[in-house]
Amino acid sequence: MALIFFCLAWLARQGRIVLVAGLIVGIGLPPLAATLQAYIPEVVAVMLFLAAFRIGPSAVIGRLSGLKTTVLIVVLFQVGLPCLLALGFRLCGFSGPLANAVVLAAAASPISGSPNLTLMAGHDPAPSLRLLIVGTALLPLTVLPAFFFWPLFGAPSAVVFSSLRLLVIIGAAAGLAFALRHFWKPVLSERDVIAVDGLSAFAMAFAVIGLMAAFGTTMREAPMQLMAPLAAAFLFNFGLQIAAYIFQMKSGIGSTAAAAHAISAGNRNNMLFLAALPASIMAPLYLFIACYQIPMYLTPLLLGRFYRGPAGQSSS
Repeated sequence: MALIFFCLAWLARQGRIVLVAGLIVGIGLPPLAATLQAYIPEVVAVMLFLAAFRIGPSAVIGRLSGLKTTVLIVVLFQVGLPCLLALGFRLCGFSGPLANAVVLAAAASPISGSPNLTLMAGHDPAPSLRLLIVGTALLPLTVLPAFFFWPLFGAPSAVVFSSLRLLVIIGAAAGLAFALRHFWKPVLSERDVIAVDGLSAFAMAFAVIGLMAAFGTTMREAPMQLMAPLAAAFLFNFGLQIAAYIFQMKSGIGSTAAAAHAISAGNRNNMLFLAALPASIMAPLYLFIACYQIPMYLTPLLLGRFYRGPAGQSSS
């Protein structure tokens, strides 16, 4: 047990480096990435369970006013942004797989690992988990306007079904975690927190290895094809995070909530749609989805100092 805790403590301390190592392994070993890809849904559920267990139900529920703010942010992120992008792309005549991928990412709810990324960036993950749960719960409704303005994805009924299925998974994982906290561990010790953080870092690294299969193959066979989707992934992810954080800080929102919201804004669960949309539409988007993992998992390492900088000194 002592050795296991030592390993988990090391993973918790080196969480940001562990994520980068996962990216490198996934890119460098495509056969391993392809093997682990099959287990990504289960790992996503484990990551959500660990985040919910660490935070606990009282911190997630928060105040009623906080819930109202969460709903407003979800509507802005998952309805306003994709509709604005869809209309802008149509006016500019921009279409094709890359446009599809960006609109799809904007319409998605936050990734299941967003609370873990927020924690690694040095802030309270509770607002991220609230956005994750509310955003996923509302996703069957929030995708409809985006798909109306961007009809290239086909009928939204399949997406709604997939969203409901993901909602059940999230509800089960979070419900089990909250039940265990309530009946078994109402208060986590420092040792417990370290162990959970280490497990979370390991789970996220495992997931990113599986997601990088397409990236590693393309890098070897046609590296120039990576330029456009990789640039778009960084611009979408980091651009949204920085813009959302600066806007919230100027609006008087404390740095902890602002960082959590900003990280959720840039890191979206576009993997959700892989099983919901036709293969003919999704196949050209695999490369963008793989490229998208790079800014996602580099968020704590590259933007951690930004979130802890002068603008973020006063937390809420």
